[in-house]
Amino acid sequence: MSTGQMFGQNVNTEKQAVLKVMKTYKNALQNLTTEGTFELFAKDSEVFESGGVEGSYAHYIEHHLGPELGHFKKFEFSDYEIEAEVDSPYAFTTETYIYTIVLNPDDKGKSRTIKKKGVATSILKKIDDKWQIVKTHSSSRNVK
Repeated sequence: MSTGQMFGQNVNTEKQAVLKVMKTYKNALQNLTTEGTFELFAKDSEVFESGGVEGSYAHYIEHHLGPELGHFKKFEFSDYEIEAEVDSPYAFTTETYIYTIVLNPDDKGKSRTIKKKGVATSILKKIDDKWQIVKTHSSSRNVK
């Protein structure tokens, strides 16, 4: 087996496919939508966020992130970096970033901005020839 080949597949090609899944998810959030994101996650996925067990991605969207997005005027990532390691049929990613959320104005016309430093780790699995997120865990803290 030559360097860059694993189980007959090019490791770099697989890594690019994994990065595309993660960046597609990030871009959807920045566009304040969940459209097209359900296919990025396995049906039995698990989401963990800042010390909480959120359940499957579908549950997370229905009960947590989905309703939150409706209150956001802007959700933007900066200083975004991602590392990915592929060990088929799994892949592992670590993302670091700063996120800025601008909330929609309240009844008095005031808007609030939240800025935090975050990190997320995800495990993806190649299922039916598509990379899907099976577990993801994110946490954040105030920017200093």
